[in-house]
Amino acid sequence: MLDHFGLLAPFYEKVIPPPDVSRLRHLLKLPTAGRLLDAGGGTGRVASQLQTLVGELVLTDVSAGMLRQARQKAEIEISQAHAERLPFPDDSFDRVLVVDALHHFCNQELAIADLLRVLKPGGRLVIEEPDLNRFSVKMIAMAEKIALMRSHFYYPAEISAIVANHGHKARIESDDQVSVWVVVDK
Repeated sequence: MLDHFGLLAPFYEKVIPPPDVSRLRHLLKLPTAGRLLDAGGGTGRVASQLQTLVGELVLTDVSAGMLRQARQKAEIEISQAHAERLPFPDDSFDRVLVVDALHHFCNQELAIADLLRVLKPGGRLVIEEPDLNRFSVKMIAMAEKIALMRSHFYYPAEISAIVANHGHKARIESDDQVSVWVVVDK
């Protein structure tokens, strides 16, 4: 199996635009003295910008190449793990974040279940994904299939429905451009 992210890791941040950190800060209700999990956090491009706004930040990703890049950025706790089987006890994090990664997880249903499992009651989960309602995102999804990346994109309402299947309500925010945010309060 081709390790796309291991190959992309050294120059990933040069070709992928950074997310709107001020919007993430608002959606995550930062700053907080609590713990933040950046699941599928790759090179740490988001985590490194949020680490001063939380008491503790943990980044997980399955790609060793991406994690090597993240280790060079900041003093962040790093764990190589699948989002479907996070190595943390229940109710471990005050905030959980997934930026542009849900569609890369092997099983989105199981991943969302585990993200909610590690989120403390009263905590917040924020999932940022490309908005599949946009033609440009449909083209990206097609390109990733052609590249054999095994990505599985969901419409925002489908992500919200997965959250609802696990007993929680999600709200959807959009920037009317490429990104959409699914926000869940536990």
